[in-house]
Amino acid sequence: MAQMRLNKIVADSGVTSRRGADELIESGRVSVDGIVIRELGSKFDPEKSHVMVDGETITRTLSKSYLVLHKPRGVLSTMFDPEGRPSLDDFIDLRKERLFHVGRLDKDSEGLILLTNDGDLTFRATHPSFGLEKTYIIEFDGTLPQGVDKVLLKGVELEDGMGRVLSFRQISPRWIEVSIHEGRYHIIRRLMEAVGVDVLRLIRTKFGPISLGDTPEGRWRDLNSTELLNLQKALDI
Repeated sequence: MAQMRLNKIVADSGVTSRRGADELIESGRVSVDGIVIRELGSKFDPEKSHVMVDGETITRTLSKSYLVLHKPRGVLSTMFDPEGRPSLDDFIDLRKERLFHVGRLDKDSEGLILLTNDGDLTFRATHPSFGLEKTYIIEFDGTLPQGVDKVLLKGVELEDGMGRVLSFRQISPRWIEVSIHEGRYHIIRRLMEAVGVDVLRLIRTKFGPISLGDTPEGRWRDLNSTELLNLQKALDI
């Protein structure tokens, strides 16, 4: 097979996009046949070269898969946990291709998480510049503080800067729905804590144009063609 740019070999494995692969190469996280490669534009035969990222062998795949998984509470947003704790791979072990999670949900949160081997889509879907809107429903304890919706919509000062929700509505006496485009660490939980809302459950129901729908907890489904097209449009792919 003809030689191919190393960033494309990495991107074809689903780890990241070509741009993301360049960053991995420059930071010394990619090796070929045991030698760390830092030079952008380097070419290799993908059929004969042993390529590793962060010490883990990667494999090119030309067919792309896109799954919605309903992550249960208590499951880590990682494809494998060396300590043997429940992880995403436990729920897709029947899939033969290697998949990666798009973004994260914290261990105690539930709901929609996207899995794919499309590195370009993963890179764009998690990049702040695209600002995909994510929607969550929250079960809370007690009563809502008066005017909490206005405070959250205006913005709350957190230890790492201002945070706010894009929308807020109470959907029942014990549940609210909020949307946000940020992806900072525990951003929803930190916002709720800052305004005195005691979170009991946090469930992501939408990721951009993709909805969890009636996908049962712990189960997955493939994106249909319309969902995939809408997601690609949202990410300018």
